[in-house]
Amino acid sequence: MQLNKQKIIGVLFIVAILFVVTSVPFQEFASIPHEVRMFEGKTSNFPFSFLGAAEVVTTASDGEEASAETFKHNEAIHALKEEEGFTIQALHQGTAEVQLKLGQIPLKKVKVNVLPEIKVYPGGQSIGVKLSSVGVVVVGHHFIDTQSGRISPGEDASIKVGDIILEMNGIKLDHLDQIGGIVDEAGRNGEKIAVQILRGKEKLNLTLQPAKDAKEDKYRLGLYIRNSAAGVGTLTFYHPETGSYGALGHVISDMDTQKPIIVGNGSIVNSSVSSIEKGESGQPGEKYARFVNENRVLGDIKKNTPFGIFGHMKEKPDKGLSEKAIPIALNEEVEKGPAQIYTVVEGEKVEKYDIEIVEVMAQKFPATKGLVLKVTDPKLLEKTGGIVQGMSGSPIIQNGKLVGAVTHVFINDPTSGYGCFIEWMLEDAGVPIQPASLQQAKAS
Repeated sequence: MQLNKQKIIGVLFIVAILFVVTSVPFQEFASIPHEVRMFEGKTSNFPFSFLGAAEVVTTASDGEEASAETFKHNEAIHALKEEEGFTIQALHQGTAEVQLKLGQIPLKKVKVNVLPEIKVYPGGQSIGVKLSSVGVVVVGHHFIDTQSGRISPGEDASIKVGDIILEMNGIKLDHLDQIGGIVDEAGRNGEKIAVQILRGKEKLNLTLQPAKDAKEDKYRLGLYIRNSAAGVGTLTFYHPETGSYGALGHVISDMDTQKPIIVGNGSIVNSSVSSIEKGESGQPGEKYARFVNENRVLGDIKKNTPFGIFGHMKEKPDKGLSEKAIPIALNEEVEKGPAQIYTVVEGEKVEKYDIEIVEVMAQKFPATKGLVLKVTDPKLLEKTGGIVQGMSGSPIIQNGKLVGAVTHVFINDPTSGYGCFIEWMLEDAGVPIQPASLQQAKAS
């Protein structure tokens, strides 16, 4: 009998717990985050119908508590209790804490980071990209017909495909034209060449003996090398305060080694889209474009990262859709639903097209695939079949904010693809979302 009572009490206890955790007040309470980020001047609402007699108290960075009634205008935030929840108003850059208290009993704490608002000009313009690597990249080996037989000095010296040759005989390599003279002089003198290479993150010192090509009477290394790349893509944003820009939304890799190109120098120029190859299932489409007025350099290229290329521009890019800079969205502000992309499908005219953000991945750390997109605009589907190569970097706009950039197309469904959050691109451009004080606090 006693055992049955214990079972009944246990079942009732479980039912009670299930009732509580599935109730609206508990769900509202659980949904209140422990930490939020807000831009200056913005307001966030947090529903909590069970707030009742609880008090909303803010704690400034100096540790002093203040209720809504004793609010000071120099505080970072103002938290205000309402009938069915509470509201946080972000006033000044800094950190503060909101605490829900029932008498002296703390119910929940919410840390609030107030960030300075960032505005950028959204891009969409088609750009030509000229990129030179640090040193020269080894993209293959070949044999040389010598009087002693066929050999490949580069392969014999253990130089691998993907290695970057930084120096030869102490001479820093900036372009391919330097190599011929060094190789010829060493070959005629019967000397080996001291070579410094970069393999991954490791620098190695090797020696390389040039071989004389019996057919052409020239000294060679038995290596295929390259130090430049060119192509087209789309500008994502321009930050007027720093002159920084971001484009492409993905890394530029060497076509043979498939390894990211380490930037030596580079530039971006205007380009004009001449035709479109429509995308089909299993066959991505492509923009075909030509460089326009190559002597007019729009900007330099300083970085090539998983999120695109970055550098500085001398002035605001022309032919854009936005006459004014628009705010950017934090990762957590991006939501499923309608959005638009800015891109070029003909000439140099930037146009707006409708898309749907169908999936948003929560990311606390940089990752390239943050959004799943689907093109819904009939006009764009007719022209391109969806997302095509060369469209990467097209800015994604939602609710009047720049939220991200197009990065990749789905091979088996050209109407859909991936996008990245704009926050990660801004960091690589040297325009961090969080001020230095908050970054240092987080690191410590």
